[in-house]
Amino acid sequence: MKIKDLIFGKKIAPDSGGAKHYAESVQNWLPVSDIRDGVIITKDGRFVKLLEVLPVNFYLKSAMEQQNIIYYFSSYLKIAPDRLQFLAVTQKADIDAYISRMWRIYDAEENESCRGMIADNIAEVEYLADREALTRRFFIALQYEPRMKLRGNTIEGIIQRLNEEADTARNYLDLCGLETLQPEYSDIFLGETLYELLNRKTAHVAKLPLQVFSMVGEV
Repeated sequence: MKIKDLIFGKKIAPDSGGAKHYAESVQNWLPVSDIRDGVIITKDGRFVKLLEVLPVNFYLKSAMEQQNIIYYFSSYLKIAPDRLQFLAVTQKADIDAYISRMWRIYDAEENESCRGMIADNIAEVEYLADREALTRRFFIALQYEPRMKLRGNTIEGIIQRLNEEADTARNYLDLCGLETLQPEYSDIFLGETLYELLNRKTAHVAKLPLQVFSMVGEV
């Protein structure tokens, strides 16, 4: 079984009436049917490319830099796909790594006064994370449109064209001084991102294990 089959489901036995998914299963309501070569394929037949953009503070830029950002971004919008979405996702800050490090320092500290201060710091960070600390992720979603010219009228051709559109977006965003993430394994990146977007509360306390893809492969 592949990880994508586990997440998105696959056809079950023919004697089940031809249903694609079990009733009331996660796969039954999940709008995604597959992820291929960094492109999301939805159940209603759409092809979507998702880019994550690292933010910058526009107001900390010089007047010249601000003008360049506006110019190049407006230039990109003139050639961008008609169906273009900008997504901002707000989540609670992930402090697990920091807290674990502070507890290791706490255990190694011999001075009781220092240990008390470290414990107070941990408690304060946890308090702020629960009530105030937030992280934001920014995405650009590109969707395949019939007007896009393809080298071949196939799914592979659509995926190739969307990846070319993503490269064009990256080039213009680079001129704006914005960096877009280019993960080594795009399908894994999308799987993890969808997990976090669809399970925003659960993902904060239960991360998708990095080894889950190899584990399912072995199964």
